[in-house]
Amino acid sequence: MGTKIHTTLRVDEQNYKEAKKILERLGLNVSQAFNIFIAMIKETKGIPFEVKIPNEETQKVIKEARKGKNLAEIKDLDEFREVI
Repeated sequence: MGTKIHTTLRVDEQNYKEAKKILERLGLNVSQAFNIFIAMIKETKGIPFEVKIPNEETQKVIKEARKGKNLAEIKDLDEFREVI
């Protein structure tokens, strides 16, 4: 591995806190996760996941779900397969 550098990032505080909790459950700290992200950018020669704006229908569904509207409780994979 090459020489380490110190850098400063400005990120949304709430997103940072939530991401940090998730990373801790995965056994990673933010620095390790960022190093993985940087390595994947290098490997893929771009952002290592698709970045796109959801269409209007998807945006509507996301907003409703965040408000707890039009949600269905699914007990298991078999029930999920029946719904789709």
